[in-house]
Amino acid sequence: PEFGHGKSFDLDALRAALHALGNPQGKLPPAIHVAGTNGKGSTCAMLEAVAQQAGYRTGVYTSPHLVHFEERCRIHGESVSAADLVANFAAVESARVENGDEVSLTYFEFSTLAILRLLSLSRLDVAILEVGLGGRLDAVNIVDTDCAVITSIDLDHMEYLGTTRESIGREKAGIMRPGKPVVISDPVPPQSVLDHAAELRADVWRFGVDFNFSGDKQQW
Repeated sequence: PEFGHGKSFDLDALRAALHALGNPQGKLPPAIHVAGTNGKGSTCAMLEAVAQQAGYRTGVYTSPHLVHFEERCRIHGESVSAADLVANFAAVESARVENGDEVSLTYFEFSTLAILRLLSLSRLDVAILEVGLGGRLDAVNIVDTDCAVITSIDLDHMEYLGTTRESIGREKAGIMRPGKPVVISDPVPPQSVLDHAAELRADVWRFGVDFNFSGDKQQW
């Protein structure tokens, strides 16, 4: 399907490259996907901190970076090294052109494949993956999530995701999996999100319904 700017977005190219790489996405530990308009990065950081305090070895993939590309991937709280990234970039490039049949990948897809491979080799207890854009057709969604988090839904990337909260919400809801937990922190989520969760019989946790918080600007 067309998914903006004449670029045909689907996950087929990723699947082909992943197969050539040995399917690293299947060698990840339990994974948490984080999608939404705002709050994705801070949610990933909080999940990372909670997991580390509980004694788990964490791997985090976020985007974009602020200064250095290495910031996009953290292993147990530390940014990965350029050398580690280069080795995985080389592996992805080799897989991309395997047998002379080149697979066309975007910048984000190429980066995602390299970092998924790196994470799969890092002896992790949990992987925390920030969705780049939308959800349903985002490269991160090639991984089967064990828990989905949708932080907020607003009018963003409308040239790709649609022009209403309902259409954008449906794209972000694409990270849900049947029967798996999904945390929805938007206080008024689009009906499309709730409908898709119901279709999948996902284990829904809604802010203001299933959980809440209280406090002020200084504490919660």
